Amino acid sequence: MAAAGALLVGSGAALAQGNTLNISRVIDADRYDPPRSTARSAGDILFQIADTLLSLDYDLKTVKPLLAKSWKVSDDGKTYTFALRDDVKFCDGRAMDADDVVYSLKRWIDPELKSPVRGRAGKVKEIKATDKFTVHYELDEPFSELPFQLTQFFSSIVDKNTVEKLGADFGVKGFNGTGPYCWENWVPRQEFVMKRNPHYKWGPEFYQNRGPAHIERVVWKIIPENSTRLASVMTNQVQLTQYVPQIALDQAMKAPNLKVEKAQSYLWTYYIGFKVDRDFMSDIRVRQAINLGVDQVSLVKNVWFGHAVPAYTPVSPDTPDFNEKTLGATLKYDPERAKKLLDEAGWKMGADNFRYKDGKKLAPVFYAISGAPTNQMAEAVQGDLRKIGIDMQVNLFDATIAWGKLATQEFDSFAMSYPYVSVGDAYNLYFRSAAAPTPNRMNWKDPLTDELLAKGTAAVTAEERRKYYDQAQMRIQESVLWLPIVHEQLHLTATNRLDGVRAHGIYGCGVYKGLDYKFK
Repeated sequence: MAAAGALLVGSGAALAQGNTLNISRVIDADRYDPPRSTARSAGDILFQIADTLLSLDYDLKTVKPLLAKSWKVSDDGKTYTFALRDDVKFCDGRAMDADDVVYSLKRWIDPELKSPVRGRAGKVKEIKATDKFTVHYELDEPFSELPFQLTQFFSSIVDKNTVEKLGADFGVKGFNGTGPYCWENWVPRQEFVMKRNPHYKWGPEFYQNRGPAHIERVVWKIIPENSTRLASVMTNQVQLTQYVPQIALDQAMKAPNLKVEKAQSYLWTYYIGFKVDRDFMSDIRVRQAINLGVDQVSLVKNVWFGHAVPAYTPVSPDTPDFNEKTLGATLKYDPERAKKLLDEAGWKMGADNFRYKDGKKLAPVFYAISGAPTNQMAEAVQGDLRKIGIDMQVNLFDATIAWGKLATQEFDSFAMSYPYVSVGDAYNLYFRSAAAPTPNRMNWKDPLTDELLAKGTAAVTAEERRKYYDQAQMRIQESVLWLPIVHEQLHLTATNRLDGVRAHGIYGCGVYKGLDYKFK
């Protein structure tokens, strides 16, 4: 670690100077254009240089005002009316009004832009400004998820003039938003520099400081190596990171010059999905046996070093609209029961301690994106499954080619992790027939699931929404489409000289606005 720290200093990395906050992370995004950027690494930056109509409190359940000071929903659930603040300015000083909001939201859903998250806007009929500070958002059918989606960075409000001036380079060579910080400079795969927005005074109400930010300048540094990233915060070369590796979190918690803050709520889950239209996975007994054969408690201990929660459902029990009855339908570690199920399914143990049926070995092909902790997770799962006679064929690919490999459909199972804000958000993303073959890589095409999700999404009341989402969750749970692995936890590690640090969990972006941060 000392050597890594010395290397970082020797490479010219700047120590904290004046009122500059250095934050380290692992990877960069390809661009910072809200509706075209879905990665957490994009959200890290966009939540700070742009704002959304609504904000999400630390509990990840309570939607609060932001650019919209209030909103109303029609009785039929199809029309949202947003009353905007009249004191908001873009970084260039131009006042924001309803036309900017309409432009940004229409750009999000524009088919020509091909936003991968345009479906999260609902089935839009019309978005228009009814006066300078009022926006009318009309849907073809109710979409109860809309307030949650309007807290996410991909619905950020942007400046039309800058978008039209930069064209395809918007979010690459420049940006003009209403966030607490402004774009200063971006060197891809090295650092992103932002400066304080002097106009800012409209931050979310759950911050003590609603603006301007205390910190004058923020530098997000890309430091891929775990040891170097840990050394950089230990030696105050960076003052904040959420990417201390799990193996080192206990060490960071004990370090006298550091503090570690855990997010109150965090909705991010690792799972292994089963492609149900492949020979091995078409039998639910095989899927059940895999769930029974893997020890999530051991994975938490040995891969996440205690800094995660064993997962037995596709979403965390902390998720809005979670059906607690699904916990009674979970399949927890029971290798003897797993063996019996495989015997019943006709998969008999061979002399090599692997199972065979009709001369074919039970050796499902597994694909995943290489990296920590996925590599370690895959190795542990493979080891557990060998104990019950399943020879999982692990294939790990670099991120530059992994998505292409996943598109081939030449696998039986795969590993992913994902963020979500509600049951509807998660289940509509993964389990609708229309979402196959991606992101519904299970190829689960079930009319009942589609019907329940559609009714829950279009529900006008919370009670009605829960009724249908509860049934959809139970349907998915009993169908055993995934092997849930862990519900991850989020920690921010900071030097003691940085005050006001509290971890947010929104979309995995622990810093969020960072308005309360200040140096002692």
